[in-house]
Amino acid sequence: MQIDGAPILITGASRGIGAATARHLAARGAKVGLVARSAAPLEALAEETGGLALALDVADWDAVAGAVARMEAAFGPVAGLVNNAGLIDPIARIEDSDPKAWATVVNVNLTGAYNALRAVLPGMGARGTGVVVNISSGAATGALEGWSHYCATKAGLLSLTKVADKEMAPKGVSVVGLSPGTVATEMQREIKASGINPVSRLDWEAHIPAEEVAQAIGWLFEAGAARHAGTDFSLKTPEGRAEVGLPPRG
Repeated sequence: MQIDGAPILITGASRGIGAATARHLAARGAKVGLVARSAAPLEALAEETGGLALALDVADWDAVAGAVARMEAAFGPVAGLVNNAGLIDPIARIEDSDPKAWATVVNVNLTGAYNALRAVLPGMGARGTGVVVNISSGAATGALEGWSHYCATKAGLLSLTKVADKEMAPKGVSVVGLSPGTVATEMQREIKASGINPVSRLDWEAHIPAEEVAQAIGWLFEAGAARHAGTDFSLKTPEGRAEVGLPPRG
């Protein structure tokens, strides 16, 4: 797909990877739909990018379906989706975890991603074109202490990526995961504060900027998704960074 002029829906758009992606894609001519629970930062970002602020909880199916309808009324059929909304806090070992908080993370990270897919895939399939980028993690295949909710949902999201691609590839739609590594966002501050597992002990300088993830998402939309569809494309390897056009990590 061509980014210029394409309506692209971005969840978790109020900060971090989502906000950086909105700015990057809008600068390249995309019409961005911005989804998050916090209305004020969305409104500010919508004014900055010329996008549409859609304040909602992605775990609410009716709200997601309504937002897609609003976006399509404003910009036309959704051509791309960035499934980025995600939570990791509160971080706790299973024996110490709060069941309600654990379920909230599952509902946002996994059910929320399903809801967005369910809302856009019928139209993409009918038109025979579309790209979905699901923001994944090394946690999809690795076990990390204190992250039972996050690891479980990212593993589920990887399976969702594989199933969606198997179902939609014959219809011309590419579904791909992006595993960016650790990124300098508020989530890393939450991880640092937990003091649980080795990731919490990483220096801030070890994390890549969100703008690099945004560049990778742009590359997946225009070139990489068809090549890596049905998998998690990793930005953690020299080869992955080179494909995107990013410099090697020092």
